[in-house]
Order: sequence, then C-alpha cells, then structure tokens
Amino acid sequence: MALMVKQQIVIVGGGFGGVKAALELSEDQRFAVTLVSDEDNFRYYPALYHTATGGAKRVSEIPLSELLAEHPVKLIKAHATHLNRDKKELLTKGAGAIKYDSLIMALGMTTNFFGIEGLQEFSYGIKSLTEAQRFKQHLHDQLRTDSKPDARYLIVGAGPTGVELAGVLPKYLKQLMKAHGIKHRAVHVDLIEAAPRILPRLPKDVARATARRLRKLGVSIHTNQKVESENADALIINGKPVYSHTVVWTAGVACSPFFQDNNFRITEHHKVQVDQYLQAEHGIYVLGDNAETKYSGVAQTALYDAVFVARNLVRQANGRNPEVYRPKLPVYVTPTGHGWASVVWGKVHLYGRVGWWLRQAADFLAYNNYQPWWPASRRWLALHIEEESCPICGRSNEQ
Repeated sequence: MALMVKQQIVIVGGGFGGVKAALELSEDQRFAVTLVSDEDNFRYYPALYHTATGGAKRVSEIPLSELLAEHPVKLIKAHATHLNRDKKELLTKGAGAIKYDSLIMALGMTTNFFGIEGLQEFSYGIKSLTEAQRFKQHLHDQLRTDSKPDARYLIVGAGPTGVELAGVLPKYLKQLMKAHGIKHRAVHVDLIEAAPRILPRLPKDVARATARRLRKLGVSIHTNQKVESENADALIINGKPVYSHTVVWTAGVACSPFFQDNNFRITEHHKVQVDQYLQAEHGIYVLGDNAETKYSGVAQTALYDAVFVARNLVRQANGRNPEVYRPKLPVYVTPTGHGWASVVWGKVHLYGRVGWWLRQAADFLAYNNYQPWWPASRRWLALHIEEESCPICGRSNEQ
C-alpha cells in the first residue's frame, strides 16, 4: 500500500489563532501540522493585568509544549523572517527554511510607541509575562527604596487593557503599602486617553458606566490628552510635565513587521488585506489581529478565524468548495476592579456583578479551548490565587 502524502500546513504564531488552528487541523490525519513560534509559551492576554497586580503567573502563560503534548503537531522555536513564494518556503532565524503547502500567519500585534521620544526607554508595559513581572517588581522596589508610593501612577491608553489595570491598581498599591509597613498615604492613579472618552470602540453608555466605576475606585480620568514625550522623571502631556516614575503604556499596537517586510498588501488601517477566505494570497492565510476584517483585534475573533480557516482546509481536502467568511460580532467584557465588569453582547449591555460572573465563565471557556476541562479548571482556579516573589510581602502573607 502506498503511503499517504500529507499536506504540509505551517502555522506561524503561538497565540490565540495559531494554537487553535494547530489543534483543529491536527485532528485530520491528511495534514502534517507545524507550529512555528519564537516564544516557548502561549500568552493569555486577558489575565496579564491580573498577574501584574499580584496574581499567579500560570494564568497568563502556558507552555506551548504542554498545550500540544497530546496532539500530532511539530513545534519549532524560530523567528519567521521572509517568504520564498516560488519555492513555498518560510525562511526563519533558528530553523532555516520550512516547506509548506498552505501557510497560516497568526503573528499578532506588536507594541507601537508612535515614535514618541522616551516611551520605549522609560515606560512599562503588560503585554507579556516578562513585562507584567517587570512592572510588578518596580512597584515593590519603589516602596522598598523610597518607603512611599510614587507621586502619580500614569496609565496611558483607556482601551480595555488600560481600564482593566486602572481598576485594580489603587487597591493593589494599598495592599503593598500595608505589607511593606508603610503608613497609609493617598494613591494617585491617572488614566490618560487621547480620544474624547475612555473605551472609544465601545458604546458611549458603557464608557460612561465604566468611568463612574473607575472614579469610585479612586482613578482620575483625563481625556483629549496628547502624550508628547517621556523622560526619567516625567511624562510630557500637552506641553506640560506630569511627574512620575511609573508610566504604563497600553495605547498602541501595530501590525507585525513581517508583512511589510514581505510585500503583503497593507490597508489604510495598517492591516493585511485578505479575501473572502482570509487569504492574503493563494494558500497564505492571515488570522486575527493582523487581518483586515470587521472585528479583528480581539481574542474571540482570532479563535473564530482559526476555526474558519481550519474547516475550509478540511473542506478543500474533501474536494468541496470553501465557505465564505462572515465576521462574527464578539462579546466585549471589560472587568473594572474586583467583582465588576461591563458586558456588550450585541444590543444587550450589562454591568456589575453579573458582568463579572460572565467574565469568569469566559475565562474558563477560553482555557478550555486549548486544554481538557480538568487542567483548564485548575488554571482557571489559579485566577483566585495571589502570588508575590517579594520577600517582605511573603512574610506579611504568612503572618
């Protein structure tokens, strides 16, 4: 009997879309699936703000080897650099050339500092576990060194990430001061946004309700504010310095430079032009954040895109025509402090404890998308665990 020649599917990117596509396609024995990532771990972005403010590390990152252990997926750690379209080869730094029959690009976004002087050097971020831990370490070190909080804690960008962090930071800072034996002081957390309101992509009533919640938690909101530069001591906004040693940049993302470097068609929104099958070119698919689709930019869309492309590849392997892509409206859930979240589910808007419960359910479903229910449950339960490496806080928690 002749051996079956498998179709070589190469997926680039170990995020929401890339891993989901690999898991879906690995179930079909006609495909040889390879996942290429320059990271060892899958990053669960919705929990990074939690890890940055005392939560467990394992809720934010999961080893890719663990997620793929029970699946016939070849995992390669390498950095994708170029395409040889004629030879159908993905060129990488770390693994050389990788042959493909179909290529799925799920690279995600990169941080965009918009060329603002000093931001990359002096600001903090929470887009990775490394960044989240660096930010948390800074908060502890500052209290140990100065025995007082910073003059102001500035969060730039009032999208979901900025709002989520701002909602938990005042309480976390008060906990840290107590653990470090520092006499109670007022904590000043400022949320800074260039647009006329916070959560500019969500409905106005959601933004208003969230703003009320933030102010109740002690967060000051500043809209129509243009960040011009940052130095070691201050953030320059609208020509005036705001003194702080703690600036968190959550405002900007950009399309992966891979696409520009390899002559993909980039739209005016700085995303990759795709057709009705999510193809940038024949046999080359682009998922999630980098694709110019209606709801790109959220994890739910990346998951939806991954399943869509995987099913179309199966349909084509079965000799059937591919289905046409129809964008799916995501459910937007934005937690703002413990026990409160806003929910935008089509025309239904919910707030408060019910929203928080829905977010908890969404987190479990997200983990369960990648792992069986038991390991997913353990990871989800870890969302309620505090984890500090600071020796002072460790002693405080033991008392």
